[in-house]
Amino acid sequence: MRVAMVTTHPIQYQVPWLRLLGQKPGIDLHVFFAMVPDASEQGREFGVAFDWDVPLLGGYDHSVLQNVSKRPSLTEFAGCDTPGIGKALRDGRFDAVIVNGWGSKTCLQALWACRRTGVPCIVRGEVNGLRHRAGWKRLGHRMLLSRYAAVLTIGANNRTYCIQQGVDAAKLFNTPYCVDNQRFAAMADAARADPGRELVAQRFGMNSQATTFLFSGKLVEKKRPGDLIEALRLARQQGADGIQLLLVGDGPLRAELEKQARELPVHFAGFLNQSEIGAAYAASDCLLLPSDAGETWGLVVNEAMASGLPAIVSDQVGCAANLIQPGVTGEVFPCTNVEALAALLVSHAGQRPALATMGENARRQVLEGYNFDRVVDGVMAALERVTEIPR
Repeated sequence: MRVAMVTTHPIQYQVPWLRLLGQKPGIDLHVFFAMVPDASEQGREFGVAFDWDVPLLGGYDHSVLQNVSKRPSLTEFAGCDTPGIGKALRDGRFDAVIVNGWGSKTCLQALWACRRTGVPCIVRGEVNGLRHRAGWKRLGHRMLLSRYAAVLTIGANNRTYCIQQGVDAAKLFNTPYCVDNQRFAAMADAARADPGRELVAQRFGMNSQATTFLFSGKLVEKKRPGDLIEALRLARQQGADGIQLLLVGDGPLRAELEKQARELPVHFAGFLNQSEIGAAYAASDCLLLPSDAGETWGLVVNEAMASGLPAIVSDQVGCAANLIQPGVTGEVFPCTNVEALAALLVSHAGQRPALATMGENARRQVLEGYNFDRVVDGVMAALERVTEIPR
């Protein structure tokens, strides 16, 4: 079976399962990218130019399309404009095409090309119903989703939204959002063993004995990092002295956050690449993610759990419905409710052994249920269904 994957660019969370899919007997996979970003474009929202320090272009067949956009970009719909995808798909004589959402012009161009030629098109996207949308936008999603032969869902909120928009449950296939669990687990465990938590904490200027809450991500509005600093302030006012916050990442809010955090035990690590992030997980006891509904999943939660940390997330974070079992793998609080978040910090202050137990529960959960093998199983089931249906 000849299968094409169309996506904007090489994505570190996506490449591993593409490699696995391409190794499946009977699958001839080719991946089309709209662009391969340079360090400046890759780091636009991270606040620092960088290239990922894990290999993303090996182990599978791929090609880069001609992007005719006047302003090539990964963050704007028209930033990936590849009218040549239609000819590429026709020439490849593919049996099925998978597209990565519809947030870029390239992926819609691929859908329309499939519609013209009768090739089944499968979509995998992040959309869910947690964010308020105008009626016309929901109608647009309903119409668009009806055009795909199958939908690869990433989690419960995503699946529910697709059903609400009229997608037949028989067309939905579970492909859970995940990361390279083994790599993150190995990195964190190695850092805990050598140089050990104490020295790792010193690297970030922290007290190794304090309960350490970690934020890792872009310092942007939708992630609401300022709520963490205010919650820390409130928690300390309530007597939780032995807690500290490690902020990993960069972005437009950094200067404002540094000002907000004065005289508080908040440590700014800046951007850490994939091979460095294990040290931050090893130095921490619990992940915090206070994002609004713009956080359609939150793969940093998968990273943290694979590294042996529980997570405290807002109720607007997409992965909460799947990954957070309150008191078992983490906690959930109402988004924007800084007082509720502070209360959770107070309740877990000084409870490092209990947090470690929750972290082991979390690690076991993602290792067993949120891995690339599960993704490929779902993709294979979808491919089998759409290629059996008469065109």
